[in-house]
Amino acid sequence: MKLSKSNQNPILRPNEKNEWENLAVCNPGVWHEDGTFKLLYRAAGNDEEHIIRFGLAESTDGIQFERVSDEPVFGPSPDGPDSGGVEDPRIVKFGNSFYVTYAYRPFPPGQYWTFEHDQVRVPDSDEFTPGVYKKNIANTGLAVTKDFKNWRRLGRMTQSNLDDRDVILFPEKINGKYALLHRPKQWIGEEYGCSYPSIWITFSDDLMVWNEESHLLVAGRKGTWEEKVGGNAPPIKTEEGWLMLYHGVENGGTGFYRVGAALLDLKEPTKVIARTPEWIMEPEHEYETQGFYNGCVFPVGNVIVDDTLFVYYGGADKYVCVATCPVQELLDFLKSHSLPRNGQHPSNQKTVKHS
Repeated sequence: MKLSKSNQNPILRPNEKNEWENLAVCNPGVWHEDGTFKLLYRAAGNDEEHIIRFGLAESTDGIQFERVSDEPVFGPSPDGPDSGGVEDPRIVKFGNSFYVTYAYRPFPPGQYWTFEHDQVRVPDSDEFTPGVYKKNIANTGLAVTKDFKNWRRLGRMTQSNLDDRDVILFPEKINGKYALLHRPKQWIGEEYGCSYPSIWITFSDDLMVWNEESHLLVAGRKGTWEEKVGGNAPPIKTEEGWLMLYHGVENGGTGFYRVGAALLDLKEPTKVIARTPEWIMEPEHEYETQGFYNGCVFPVGNVIVDDTLFVYYGGADKYVCVATCPVQELLDFLKSHSLPRNGQHPSNQKTVKHS
């Protein structure tokens, strides 16, 4: 089972006319409503600081997109905690408002592809400088909008001392509570039950207060294509369960990024009821293997339209791409690989209490 990539990929390329997006466009969130696809994409220009912003494009067929503005629709604040840049928007809707989780840094990361793996720029600091700023740690924030043009930042959702990205809201409450996926990078080792950064799930009565226990949901598998894992796009509710796409990275997080899928129990999403044994998408084409992270497919948005799953992803941290499949085909494939297996039974899950 593999996703089918559009022969028109990349569907969005860097725009030489706009300095803020003339180097890279990638990792798009998506929303489909009233026959229109809205694509909120990550963009960066060719500046040494590598400041990242969001642009907006629209389409009626999900393939041919037109930018709605020559200006970014959302970017870093002038002097707030996200002043270093914003990344990877995941979109859900509650009521009449869209809630977007996004990763950010307090200081611009710099042209990371020219540094050692997993390194970013850090500011001048002294012994009194808080760690989040001294180390330029990536946190996750929440913003709200009704039109993807006018925004209100609601603030930080994650602990400032954790590199906690791939933070994704479920699109509805479950058992009366909001649900959230996240990937705290430092939660590894025997006490956490995983050897590499993994996917955790937690719940809350308030979209800005996440201090209940987190449950280990999906851990990587040593020596495989998915040693390090993280969530990708907002889970989609189906009759079979919550459909969740996630990425796996080989070599402890230094190799190719590939995509897998899992099904979570509708009423108890801490339980993984099925998981693909192999990837359903991997880097193959030049637009996925040659860029600012060579060998990367990274979905951030997905929607189901007329029984087709549209998956929007970044290719090599440089392009916006799309892949599709009949959603029932993916669900049937997942059901043929039900859990528990490999000792990954929900009763063995680790939990961590937020401090």
